[in-house]
Amino acid sequence: MSLYRFKSRETGDLVMLQPHGRRILEILDKDLSSGIIQPEEMPAAVAKLRDAADQEAADQQRQKEEALAKGDVAPEFDSVTLKLRIVPFVEMLQRCEQARVDVVWGV
Repeated sequence: MSLYRFKSRETGDLVMLQPHGRRILEILDKDLSSGIIQPEEMPAAVAKLRDAADQEAADQQRQKEEALAKGDVAPEFDSVTLKLRIVPFVEMLQRCEQARVDVVWGV
């Protein structure tokens, strides 16, 4: 399985499996093969990731409630939620914003 390696001069590399890295980049509307997030973009990126994680949690809760209301078995979801998966990336962005350094991938 392929990996995404996010790099910065402030933090160690952050390595993610391809599906998880791809999802983060899609949420941020970033190029999947290579790119950069500059410090001035980081607060908005953090907000987008948190909003997406909150939306996922709400959607999953709604699906469970709908299934139970119909008398169906509640759907199973990945035990590692987006909210948990974004934590290291959000921390990286916050540290890099404070240090005024870029995050890059695919280079």
